[in-house]
Amino acid sequence: MALSTKLELRQSQQLVMTPQLQQAIRLLQLSNLELSAFVETELERNPLLERDAEAPAERTQPSEADAMPVVVAGDGGLDFATPGDAPTRELDSDVADAFPEAGSSDLGPDLQPSLRGNIVERSRSAASGDDASSIEDYATERLSLRDHLENQLGLALSDAKDRLIGAYLIDQVDEAGYLRADLAEVAERLGVAHSHIEKVLGVLQTFEPAGVMARDLKECLALQLRDQGRLDPMMMAFLDNLPMLAQRNMTALRRATGADADDLADMIAEVRRLNPKPGLGFGQIEIEPVVPDVHVRMGSDGSWLIELNSDTLPRVLVNRVYYTRVHRTARSTQDKDFLLECLQNANWLVKSLDQRARTILRVAEEIVRQQDRFLVYGVQYLRPLNLKTVADAIKMHESTVSRVTSNKYISTPRGIFELKYFFTSAIASAGDGEAHSSESVRHRIKVLIDAESPDDILSDDKLVEVLGREGIEIARRTVAKYREGMRIPSSVQRRREKRLQCQAVA
Repeated sequence: MALSTKLELRQSQQLVMTPQLQQAIRLLQLSNLELSAFVETELERNPLLERDAEAPAERTQPSEADAMPVVVAGDGGLDFATPGDAPTRELDSDVADAFPEAGSSDLGPDLQPSLRGNIVERSRSAASGDDASSIEDYATERLSLRDHLENQLGLALSDAKDRLIGAYLIDQVDEAGYLRADLAEVAERLGVAHSHIEKVLGVLQTFEPAGVMARDLKECLALQLRDQGRLDPMMMAFLDNLPMLAQRNMTALRRATGADADDLADMIAEVRRLNPKPGLGFGQIEIEPVVPDVHVRMGSDGSWLIELNSDTLPRVLVNRVYYTRVHRTARSTQDKDFLLECLQNANWLVKSLDQRARTILRVAEEIVRQQDRFLVYGVQYLRPLNLKTVADAIKMHESTVSRVTSNKYISTPRGIFELKYFFTSAIASAGDGEAHSSESVRHRIKVLIDAESPDDILSDDKLVEVLGREGIEIARRTVAKYREGMRIPSSVQRRREKRLQCQAVA
């Protein structure tokens, strides 16, 4: 068989994602906090970007004059008013408005020989500011658990060797206050006897807050009870049988501890007053409040008013005047290329922020359109909804809708919800009616269980029967899965717990 070479011409299509396109896609799934951090980074490294200091004061609630109207029909359906390009969708970060007529007059044209270094250094100084940290920053700083324990270490242990062991053990404590280290491995690593490690740990376990440096929940509770002078043999037997308490098996727990019903109820109440995670009271984790990306409220005419939360929209401008001024004095091709790259990146960021805001608004509008009955009547009227339904309605890809709804929150008259909350699977109807949302079925199961009496505890089979009479066709294993997901114990455990509560009241 002879081999030969030949030249062929083929035409094909291929999708190539540029770095800017990849970053634009990534912007969609960023939360408002992550987006703010990203924009701050861009402001620091791009000298042509600056914060929009002239932005009007943001509103926390949308006004009926500029919010997107969605009219609720009398039958609970939705009819959109014809908004055209509603004012709420015309954002201030449009590229045409991003170039001010007069630039910053304080940006002098004098340049150092290295243009790139001069611009980057000036950008960093402008972003960081010249003000020194005030004393209030230090006064309001929360003490960490590690610092709190180390402060006590120097007072409790005088021997340098013991302080070294203690400092090592403190480094192994997690944010909840538990010691996450094997003492045998610590003894081998530090080259000391295991008994010596135990002795130092015993001292550390007397530190405040009570219960810190424990190795498990039982030891944590025991340390707190010992600090209160309540660790007697009966209480120790109670702690040894904590799994029985979790199972609500009070008969076996009374038998194991030798306590009567009153003593057992007192011990349960005493243990519940303890802190299972004593270390969380210190400033190791900053808990950020949820800031909604979209506001929704009902107008006076019965329409839904939808507006983006301007607090979560970073406003940036491109300083073209500064670009023109510096470009004129640039000497080398490398400097001009750098300036052009900064201009392109700045224009791209402004456009991407505008497109991100518009996309979030479009998705939120469609979710409100689909879930209007939930907003009016409550969670039991939540409709089954998937990404494809919203994507088809707004003519976008499912992956885009998925990214937009990640880490985004919407403020409604019924509270603040993550956008993904409204996407639920469908539970078939027993008849020919409309399918039920899985979230509404979970809510119905919880309502039924909360309303049950001690003499009539609903088993999973009974719940299936009750839901079937209400037109919800659901399997027993699905009911059990939903119940366990809501951390609701089984019918046997609920019966034991409610009987115990009745005895305590009597």
